[in-house]
Amino acid sequence: MFEEKWEKRWHPLRQEWVVYAAHRNSRPWNTGASTLEKKVTPAYDSSCYLCPGNKRIHGGQNPDYTGIFIFDNDHPVVGSQAPEIDPSRQISGNSLYKRAKAEGIARVVCYDPRHNVSLAEVDTKQVTNVFIAWRSQMQEFYDNPAINHVLIFENKGELSGVSNPHPHCQIYATDFVFKHTEQHLQVAQQHQTDTSQNIFEQIIENEQQEGLRVVAENKGAIAFIPFFARYAYEMMIFPKKRHATLITMSDAELYDLAAVFQEVIWRYDALFEMSFPYVMSVQQAPVDGSLYPEYHLHLSILPPLRQPGLIKFLAGPEIGGGNFMADTMPEEKAAALRNVMLPGM
Repeated sequence: MFEEKWEKRWHPLRQEWVVYAAHRNSRPWNTGASTLEKKVTPAYDSSCYLCPGNKRIHGGQNPDYTGIFIFDNDHPVVGSQAPEIDPSRQISGNSLYKRAKAEGIARVVCYDPRHNVSLAEVDTKQVTNVFIAWRSQMQEFYDNPAINHVLIFENKGELSGVSNPHPHCQIYATDFVFKHTEQHLQVAQQHQTDTSQNIFEQIIENEQQEGLRVVAENKGAIAFIPFFARYAYEMMIFPKKRHATLITMSDAELYDLAAVFQEVIWRYDALFEMSFPYVMSVQQAPVDGSLYPEYHLHLSILPPLRQPGLIKFLAGPEIGGGNFMADTMPEEKAAALRNVMLPGM
């Protein structure tokens, strides 16, 4: 049904073409296969820097936490301790080259004291508590005049380059706006000017109407592999009510969003029969004091696997050319995830 598909699709948020050549999916592969052996992991690891009661690399000691544990990263990408840049070195190269202090706050959020669980394996209430903790962090950063934007992200699994398997995510709060958000805002504003429509609302409506790519949905949230997906199992998860950031979401809305997110990662795990790797990010508007009514926060999940054991490597077209080439169709992968039978369903 999908193997004859060969077309390009416009990505409205990135303003670029994605090429789909599903007829190439059956081509032989001599490299690129990855096999990850299932490991027996203990609930507590004495060598883990994130487990309760353990010492971290810089000598600090974790409390014997029983729920969610948040701390400032010992190896921050941005931070107040970053070195100052001498004014004479801040601008050079005929004003083309600029340097500035890597200011900001980097934090780690441990989801659970157990070393061997994921958010797919805990109670939905615990997942909701994680989302509530994110909201609390967002409010703190909103009240900090030095912070303009916040990126919450989780690298899960060895294939996503995670440095520690303990269930956790990271938060980067910065004095600049990350590029994807900056582009989303520009596109959303231009679309509003051109059509008097909100681009995020139209994407959600289109996916609901077609239904082919919707993977999970409840009263307050929806998840789908978008029409313009770049990765095979890419997922967008939206609260149905528009919010610029997590700050304005109610507990009930966060529960619905958490429940849909958890169903998605359940389906990933069940389909691949493994703890499925991914990069998840919470896409939100800046927290610089301005209002962004046109922005619609959402979760983005970008998994590295294009099929069991086969990684989607970024190569010539993606790295060299800047446009994604896909060997599978979004509708195909959404159907595969929908067809997974979950416990109790």
